[in-house]
Amino acid sequence: MTNKAKNVGCVVVGYGAYMGKYHCEWIRNTEGLSLLAVCDVNPDRTEAAKKDFPRVKTYNDLDEMLKEQDIDLVTIVTPHNTHAQLALQCLRAGRNVIVEKPMCVTTAEATAMIEEAKKRNLMLSVFHQRRYDGDFLAMKEAIDKGLIGNVFHLEVFAGGYNHPGYVWRSDKKTSGGAIYDNGAHFIDQILNLVPERVVGVAGFFHKLVWKDVTNEDQVEAVIRFESGAIADLQISSVACIDKARWRILGTKGGILDERGEQYFKAITMIEGIPAEMKIKYKDRDWPAYYRNIADHLLRGAELKVKPEEARRVIAVMEAAEKSSRRGRIEKVPV
Repeated sequence: MTNKAKNVGCVVVGYGAYMGKYHCEWIRNTEGLSLLAVCDVNPDRTEAAKKDFPRVKTYNDLDEMLKEQDIDLVTIVTPHNTHAQLALQCLRAGRNVIVEKPMCVTTAEATAMIEEAKKRNLMLSVFHQRRYDGDFLAMKEAIDKGLIGNVFHLEVFAGGYNHPGYVWRSDKKTSGGAIYDNGAHFIDQILNLVPERVVGVAGFFHKLVWKDVTNEDQVEAVIRFESGAIADLQISSVACIDKARWRILGTKGGILDERGEQYFKAITMIEGIPAEMKIKYKDRDWPAYYRNIADHLLRGAELKVKPEEARRVIAVMEAAEKSSRRGRIEKVPV
């Protein structure tokens, strides 16, 4: 772990279109963290980093950067299929690691990363910042307080009818597939709303329209929990008709969250009478992720996003694809 007598020296690996810059800003604005350097294989991107953050060092070679003795923490903001390799390289160099979501592409990669971090007594975490989204925070609070009773059914949707684009996120070999982007956020949120063991996943993946990219056009994962609760996640680029982002049913009520509003509708049963209300979103607080990292490394606070939790997300996505391919329900190994 980090020397608790000093600030945490941080570097960002990957300075692409925008997320690398955001991570640098979050680190720089977090008490206890110091932004030291940016590394990117593309010299154009490190030139951009120099303009944005004139005081930081820049590197185009990760091995060279890892020779710096003041580096305590590496944040990896690169394409999904590189996360495991780069994280293992940094862990083996004795550095704590954060990786952008999704954690990696396969459960086996996630396990290798976790085992390496444990072996070296280092922190490993995944940037599941959407746990700090205002809509999710408000829904979780309402559910945790028992407003709608025991949750037994969730429907989650993201998408529309549009070309998925031509960047690496639309390339299945690089990204992992259509479920690995927004789907990773939603599955992490689902697993936090229903904190139970997953007993099976059914997947339904379609490739129908956009033949010039390799990601699927629509992916669906139906997750069954130990209590019998069901979560149905759909991510689509061929959905001509929209639907609510969240529809959640409980034994005492329900939640409907439409996109474009700053509140969700909730119904709760009071002595058999339905009472309808609008619940305002909380403020979004993505920097809270890095505040927890600083508290964990410097003061021993509990890590909010544990690597085992992020591995469950990968396992569900991997099981959904296997289920679609094999035509049967798949168990989740972790």
